[in-house]
Amino acid sequence: MKNTILAILFLLNIQVADAQQNEIDSFREVINGQAKDTSLVNHISNMAYFYFFINPDSSIIMAKQARDLARDLNYPRGEGYALSALGEASHTTGDFPQALEALFNSLRISKEIKDVELESNSLDFIGIAYVDLGEYRQGLNYLYQAQKMNDKVSVTMLSGMEGFRLSNIGHAYEKLGKIDSALFFQQQAKIKDQASPPGPERALILTRLGVIAADMGNHAQALNYYKEAIKIGDVLNVGIAQYRVAELFYSLNQPDSALYYGRLAFISNQKSFEKTWELETSKLLVKLYKEINNIDSAFHYQEVSIALNDSIFGLEKFQRLQLLAINEQQQQQKIQQEQEHYRNKIKTYLMLATSVIFLLIAFILLRNNRMKQKTNSLLYQQKEKVESTLSALKLTQSQLIQSEKMASLGELTAGIAHEIQNPLNFVNNFSEVNKELLFEMKDEMDKGNLDDAKAIANDVIDNEEKINHHGKRADAIVKGMLQHSRQTSGRKEPTDINALCDEYLRLSYHGLRAKDKNFNADFKTDFDDTISKINIIPQDIGRVLLNLYNNAFYAVNEKKQLHIEGYEPTVSISTKKLADKIEITVSDNGNGIPQKIVDKIFQPFFTTKPTGQGTGLGLSLSYDIIKAHGGEIKVETKEGEGTVFIIQIPNAD
Repeated sequence: MKNTILAILFLLNIQVADAQQNEIDSFREVINGQAKDTSLVNHISNMAYFYFFINPDSSIIMAKQARDLARDLNYPRGEGYALSALGEASHTTGDFPQALEALFNSLRISKEIKDVELESNSLDFIGIAYVDLGEYRQGLNYLYQAQKMNDKVSVTMLSGMEGFRLSNIGHAYEKLGKIDSALFFQQQAKIKDQASPPGPERALILTRLGVIAADMGNHAQALNYYKEAIKIGDVLNVGIAQYRVAELFYSLNQPDSALYYGRLAFISNQKSFEKTWELETSKLLVKLYKEINNIDSAFHYQEVSIALNDSIFGLEKFQRLQLLAINEQQQQQKIQQEQEHYRNKIKTYLMLATSVIFLLIAFILLRNNRMKQKTNSLLYQQKEKVESTLSALKLTQSQLIQSEKMASLGELTAGIAHEIQNPLNFVNNFSEVNKELLFEMKDEMDKGNLDDAKAIANDVIDNEEKINHHGKRADAIVKGMLQHSRQTSGRKEPTDINALCDEYLRLSYHGLRAKDKNFNADFKTDFDDTISKINIIPQDIGRVLLNLYNNAFYAVNEKKQLHIEGYEPTVSISTKKLADKIEITVSDNGNGIPQKIVDKIFQPFFTTKPTGQGTGLGLSLSYDIIKAHGGEIKVETKEGEGTVFIIQIPNAD
């Protein structure tokens, strides 16, 4: 609404200057030529907002005119904003009963018409009024409600009041003696205000930061805040800042400086029509003049103080406030009763609806039960057929799993046969060499050349050590084959994961070479030497690795068949020790896996290989084995570039 936007902007940036007076005159000219309609209500309310701190008495008259005209026109929104203006103008003059009555009525209207902006505005000014009356907790209650309402407003003029509202919350906490909370909210208010040019809001925040600094005993910082606020030159807050400076000098036992700023504060507060601050300043001046024995001036300000106190907090005002509080309490009780009545009606309707639903459910269940009885015999027959089919499927699945294991065993056996050939060749070769050396040694001994005979004997000893080494290597390979082929015991044992990865990599490669003499690929390893032995079932993890290696070599061999220029088929294996896991990575630079089937590769019987070349159980079994170890297996792939399988196994180290 145009009038409220202009009014709030005025509150945030009010400066008594010629430009502002010209704008007020232009509003008056528009109003004089308008008919009595809703637009006139808006214009008068705007003028009332503009006159807040120029002439609050005139603002009150204008706000009442706008309120009465809005009532005659049955224009609740205009009445609500006029009452908001009346409430704040009355607050400025120190007429708290009239201020709160107008603001509570504005709040009631805002809720009836669901105007979130007006509701937030009214709650905010009610909270400020209660804080100025010394009812800090009650004031905080309304200020927090205003803050909550502000969150419901999207892009409006109320977002510009956020720093102002946060500062008021901090001010209430300072009055309650909760300095930490007060400082937090004032600092938040200062941050919110940084986006706006210096004005009344910043002067107010700086002054209140100064009060907190003074409460904490940091007098120099407090004085800097006050002077920074005075430098802004805001008519509304300069008197408050000057009063705080006078108060600070008074506490520091510097009466001359305190008296100087006290006089300035009194004059400034008179100009801004801030009655409550006129009262506070006059009280301070009474103390200061008494201390310097200026009885006449002390008596004068004592009379001013009494008159202001009676005007703001006199018996009549106190009684009106009490009556207003009682009325508001009754209104809240009435609202609560209406809400309770509404909730009871809803509960009754819910109970009736629940009863109907239960009856409907009972009917449906009864009908379904009859239908189930008719279909039970048919389901029983179907169940027998399904069980028979399932048994056949389980038998087929067991056969396929066994086939997968035998295929894996066949590939492993071929690799072992090729791998074991190397140590056997060494054993045979060194055995023949030793035989020749022994004949030479015998000849040398017959000739009496003992030194040469001893040298030959040393060579024989070295060769025997090599024979022993390669014999043990062959023995280890055979044991590995036996472990892989036999039924797993299911018991974990400490295993060197690097050695396991390396051994099965070579067995896989040589197994594929044994099946296809033209097959050739490069493989690379990058093992983390810091990994100690981990508890796993080596036969099961070996099966997983063998399956991944076979798939990787198959992928690079398939891509090699495409005869891509510069392509080098490569399979890489690496291990890495993480915080509480061991990570094994198997990667290839093959054709990758299409994205549309990536989610299916761990499903049983799913395979991308041609018919007869794979059962579709390898990755499924690998997935189950890794899960049984408490780990996980993931795949990362990119079509045309390759695939990476990542295994993570818990490390109980």
